[in-house]
Amino acid sequence: MNSGRYMTVELGQSCQATVIPGGQPMLLQRGEQVVVTQTLGGSVTVQTEMGYLVRINAEDSAALGLSAPADEATFADEEPFELDQVIAQLKNVFDPEIPINVVDLGLIYLCQAEPLADGTHRVEIEMSMTAPGCGMGDVLKEDARTAVQSVPGVSAVDIELVWDPPWGQDRMSDAARLQLGMF
Repeated sequence: MNSGRYMTVELGQSCQATVIPGGQPMLLQRGEQVVVTQTLGGSVTVQTEMGYLVRINAEDSAALGLSAPADEATFADEEPFELDQVIAQLKNVFDPEIPINVVDLGLIYLCQAEPLADGTHRVEIEMSMTAPGCGMGDVLKEDARTAVQSVPGVSAVDIELVWDPPWGQDRMSDAARLQLGMF
């Protein structure tokens, strides 16, 4: 599906959603009409009939008549660990309101790997949100964890939400600024 086009869809089954930006759970009912506003990174952002902006996980996208997206990257079992692969996977995690991934949005403050005795790696990530009151922190944190765990050689992922320094638009990549028309 093209993420740049809005499309009205009638839910074929009830499904769980998360209200944006508050992070509260919401049950969407079968037969309800929603407008798809973004389909990036495996999740779908829709606007409900009542005007709420909500995020639906990839696993629940069948309620929209959409198939769950295939994994963005597949790795051979024998591939060695590379931190670049971690960053590439984090670029598949998108803010549900802004069509920019968390890396280019500047939400990843630290990403480092520590080799473990068994030959695998523990990845430590510090990430922020665009606003301290954003209730989507735990959702994006879990999306990031899932993405990073798919990288060969990763056995543990520790993600901490940090607020210092506060996020600002200056943290965004040039590509993100260009995409949002901020030049």
